[in-house]
Amino acid sequence: MRTGNPALSDNVFRNSVWTDANTQVMTLNGVVMKTGILLVVLATTAIFTWQQYFANGANGATTAMPYMLGGLIGGAVFALITIFRPTTAPWTSPLYAACEGLALGGISASFEAQYGGIVMQAVGLTFGTLAALLAVYSTGLIKPSENFKLGIVAATGGVMLVYLASMVLGFFGVAIPHIHGNGLIGIGFSLFVVVLASLNLVLDFDFIEEGVKNSAPKYMEWYAGFGLLMTLIWLYVEILRLLSKLQSRD
Repeated sequence: MRTGNPALSDNVFRNSVWTDANTQVMTLNGVVMKTGILLVVLATTAIFTWQQYFANGANGATTAMPYMLGGLIGGAVFALITIFRPTTAPWTSPLYAACEGLALGGISASFEAQYGGIVMQAVGLTFGTLAALLAVYSTGLIKPSENFKLGIVAATGGVMLVYLASMVLGFFGVAIPHIHGNGLIGIGFSLFVVVLASLNLVLDFDFIEEGVKNSAPKYMEWYAGFGLLMTLIWLYVEILRLLSKLQSRD
């Protein structure tokens, strides 16, 4: 089982399967409920940072920055803990969602300040994409083959390397040309990444389905929700970037 999501690695569900018949196991409804809880937590803290940004006028970005940085650092820490210790997911995944909400609230506010209405468009497109792909997957129209999964994983790894290289080069004042601009190459790159993030949702659905079939333990519902949330956050941010490039051309 391959997935481009680093949280849902090959052996996670396999290693977590219990054979005790009296043990509560992972269910699809449980994953949906836990994912919903994580989204509510994320939205709550995002609204807080959003309000800090817009309630302080010209100093909004400065006021929100500590929350954004704290959220990014905290989110990274709790994500690593959850990935390496899936049994902690019932506690660490809500903390991850809270931290990511702090970061996303500030990021969203900064985009909204430049391009009015962009955040609602990005939110709508993100959940619209989730709903559409879930509907298509549940009907069986999309059943990812191993070659398809391998291609998505390889492409995702390539994009992550490009972003990592861009971040490292940025410390030295060097920028990878074109991909971050609003030209045709930059828009094409963002569109490709949005499609790639969307296809990772399909792999996440497939992985969660396998976990349910393999009777993974109950705590894996939180872990699966955490993994799905990671992909949704990535998709949302990439849609924000794409929309900002398109609007900056007007």
